[in-house]
Amino acid sequence: MFFMLREWTSADTGALLRVPTGDDDKYSRGVVGLRTGSAAYPGAAVLGVEAAWRAGAGYVLYTGGARDAVLARRPETVAKPEAGRTRVGAWVIGSGTDAEHRDADERAALQAILNGDAAVVVDAGALDLAADGSAPMVLTPHAGEFARLRSGLGLEKIDLTAEDARIAAVTETASRIGATVLLKGARTVIAGPDGEPIVVGNAPPWLSTAGTGDVLSGVIGALIAADPGRPLAESAAAAVWLHGQAAVRASGAVSAASGEKRAAGHPIVALDVAEALPGAIGELLR
Repeated sequence: MFFMLREWTSADTGALLRVPTGDDDKYSRGVVGLRTGSAAYPGAAVLGVEAAWRAGAGYVLYTGGARDAVLARRPETVAKPEAGRTRVGAWVIGSGTDAEHRDADERAALQAILNGDAAVVVDAGALDLAADGSAPMVLTPHAGEFARLRSGLGLEKIDLTAEDARIAAVTETASRIGATVLLKGARTVIAGPDGEPIVVGNAPPWLSTAGTGDVLSGVIGALIAADPGRPLAESAAAAVWLHGQAAVRASGAVSAASGEKRAAGHPIVALDVAEALPGAIGELLR
């Protein structure tokens, strides 16, 4: 099967970034809501919240089960059980949660978000609910979660070793579920339900460590909330590029996509990536 493929670049990302002006306030810069984390995995909530702030959100609302951990790290965050009257521009759900331990109240809260008007970044423990959602969605599975998602949709199992197979599988899945699907990997593949697939490949291998997916979800949420009129696949691709470039900066590596001689770099942790996001954004705005 032949696909017109878009290779995402730094120029694409720079063109998409929305720079605040003197007329902006915390709401117009983008309100990100996160219902992530749990008693077992509070770090996922901390990482997603940190990333949303670092990627430029004007207001971050947290409604999940790791309130104390989030506020200890980021006291700017508004933490309460529900959104209430806060108008959220983009939600992030599922990171650091487990569907097997979800109670009826939590299921109802997630379903309400998935059937709302705001775009939703759906990760990890909420992916099983995505097929019944009506909101605009970006699904962010890793390979194992992607296989389970396809199985739940009645799609055949595919060997994802070859990039052509990954692209075909992501495109098919996005079309079937009616949402943007982002398959994480060394070369991340993104496809909307009716758009050309996008590949982003600027990340160093050091990025493959626990928690970096939680950071990515927060970045996607911030970029969507900042510019909700953009196609979700483009906002997601820009977030992936920034995430990769932040990892380049944090690790001291040089991305092969830059055309420069590769520097090996050094190990990083997920919080390093989140903290490097402002510098990665600043590079593009010079």
